[in-house]
Amino acid sequence: MTKVLVTGAAGFIGSHVCDHLVNNGYEVVALDDLSGGFEDNVNPKAEFVKGSINDVDLINGLFEKHRFTYVFHLAAYAAEGLSHFIRRFNYNNNLIGSINLINAAINTGTVKCFVFTSSIAVYGKNQLPMKEDMTPQPEDPYGISKLAVEQDLKSAHEMFGMDFIIFRPHNVYGERQNIGDPYRNVVGIFMNQIMQGKKLSIFGDGMQTRAFSHIDDVAPIIAKSVEMPEAYNHVFNIGADTPYTVKELATIVCDAFDVPEKIDFLEARNEVVHAYSNHDKVHSYFGSLIHNITLKEGIERMVEDAKAKGPRQGEKFKNIEVEKNMPPSWRKLM
Repeated sequence: MTKVLVTGAAGFIGSHVCDHLVNNGYEVVALDDLSGGFEDNVNPKAEFVKGSINDVDLINGLFEKHRFTYVFHLAAYAAEGLSHFIRRFNYNNNLIGSINLINAAINTGTVKCFVFTSSIAVYGKNQLPMKEDMTPQPEDPYGISKLAVEQDLKSAHEMFGMDFIIFRPHNVYGERQNIGDPYRNVVGIFMNQIMQGKKLSIFGDGMQTRAFSHIDDVAPIIAKSVEMPEAYNHVFNIGADTPYTVKELATIVCDAFDVPEKIDFLEARNEVVHAYSNHDKVHSYFGSLIHNITLKEGIERMVEDAKAKGPRQGEKFKNIEVEKNMPPSWRKLM
């Protein structure tokens, strides 16, 4: 069996990618430090390793032991807004940790393709719809770190010949998402607040637009991508085509829970207001794997999963590095 490494494998997207890889016949080593994921998310047929991508000795040991053919790198602390206030943590986890993996892949010499999950955060603002041939202009440290890894992979390909595939997903939601995180993933935040009897928190007027993407329109493509050599050394936007306002999302989530819509409008934060992508390229390469799950259907599926697990206590980030200009609602969590 072909051995593959999946980082962030106990997290939301990573655990779904693991499932598809196992079902596709791969032998999966699932690495996660459990800082944002849960071990019971990991497919039981995968070999789970608890550890961090910042542990260089662990990473090098895993690559030497298993001689991976493919790497699927999904481990990240994906909080765009919060990344302004945890800059060192952001770059250590999202950039330096990624470089540890790239170094190990190059040094081992067995990796045929390194699949990296980036983000549409690399585009920044005022580039709509976002297309792969646009010049990235990230607005936050999270997007900067993702773009830096993209550029390093391209440099590594030129110098060492290691192929890569880069995916830029956006606003992915669905079953197994950590709804207890108060800083990211608005769909999960809304569901957690509803199950706790709270009002839904919206920054600003709720007219920000995002194209919310169900996990089943993202994970199968990432897992299958290495079997398509024509996709090697390409960048792909991946996710839903139709943007919705955050206010529209709140209505859909409340309807799915069959509860009245109660919203607490908070002070607007400094963020990209409108973000959605063009997906012509991913459709041309992976069209048969795209289900185009509607937001209503996807939300209903996630609601059933959330109800079965119940609300989760919000997890406070304990090591804020910069407090200046932090949204008041986040400051209360400190």
